[in-house]
Amino acid sequence: MGDDEHELEIKRSSSLLIVDDHPLFRDALAAAASLNPNIRSTYFAGSVLEACECLKSSLPDLVLLDLNLKDTTGLESLITLQAQVPSQRVAIVTATEDREIIERAMALGAVGYIPKSLDMNSLKGAISDLLSGENWTPPEFQQAIEPSPASEIASRLASLTPAQRRVLSGLKSGLLNKQIAYEMGISEATVKAHMTAIFRKLGVASRTQALLSLQAVVAI
Repeated sequence: MGDDEHELEIKRSSSLLIVDDHPLFRDALAAAASLNPNIRSTYFAGSVLEACECLKSSLPDLVLLDLNLKDTTGLESLITLQAQVPSQRVAIVTATEDREIIERAMALGAVGYIPKSLDMNSLKGAISDLLSGENWTPPEFQQAIEPSPASEIASRLASLTPAQRRVLSGLKSGLLNKQIAYEMGISEATVKAHMTAIFRKLGVASRTQALLSLQAVVAI
């Protein structure tokens, strides 16, 4: 099989995970995706927890993630998925069209941001571009402007390793270092080392400041 044929076969075997707890829009996304002949299979999850379970068994080519789910809201859902599978391509699909939220999502490492207001053909085009390996944002977003402070913090959060993101998640849940260590199967000394690295990367000096930085980014 030649390289071109192999590339075509890969494209035709694309898979998609739609994470949305609203049945009507979940069906609309699936319908838009079905217009792409290269998609082999489409999976569904109604929460971040369900999505994480799906990602344990198989990795789709693309995750389409809503920002308002029954178990989390805002960009925290993106951070949670990235902590579990750092290499997973995740695009946000949401009714929230605020430019600053788009900036933060992309700075955190999302590969796309799709407004739910798009018509069916535009949805199909956006999904196709994302499956081909491109990033996608609304055309009006592509005009360059000065990044917001929250977007700059988002870029710092994106630099955290998966382990550091898990430590930060434990910190957000109010866990002590020894509890985080137990959950992650590492030593307290390693947790402390991760915490030091987190503070350095975020430019903060305490747990409280780290949590405030996280909240400034994930809130919508």
